[in-house]
Amino acid sequence: MTRNAMALMVSGALMFGAGTAQAALPDEATLYKNPQCGCCDEYARHLEELGIDVTIIDDVELGEIKQQAGVPYGLGSCHTIEIGNYWIEGHVPMEAVEALFEQQPDVDGIGLAGMPIGTPGMPGPQSEPYQVYSFSDQDAQPFMTL
Repeated sequence: MTRNAMALMVSGALMFGAGTAQAALPDEATLYKNPQCGCCDEYARHLEELGIDVTIIDDVELGEIKQQAGVPYGLGSCHTIEIGNYWIEGHVPMEAVEALFEQQPDVDGIGLAGMPIGTPGMPGPQSEPYQVYSFSDQDAQPFMTL
């Protein structure tokens, strides 16, 4: 085999490896919510469109779930999701959820405070940038702006 052929094979293998390095989204998630909240059900549909099987639990004390997840006080939303080794708090855009699993940072999860218009499950156009935060042990840090 020539040196050029070997170089092409190695380059191809490296490119293939780089393309497959990103982590896939988990197959299952559990969404904890208030039973009267319909926007949470809509968020679950967005996850299902990504191929995730979502179990919805609406008969649990949400405050306890948020504390268990490590969600910082004052940065909560209407639902909390357990997915893979992470927690997702609120109507986090799918782009941020995918980035979480691609980057796999050492955090408990990511969140988006409140119920911003234009996010998955919340109808209407986006009116301002979404400040997605990461969190660990009730401490928040910026994750990404969308």
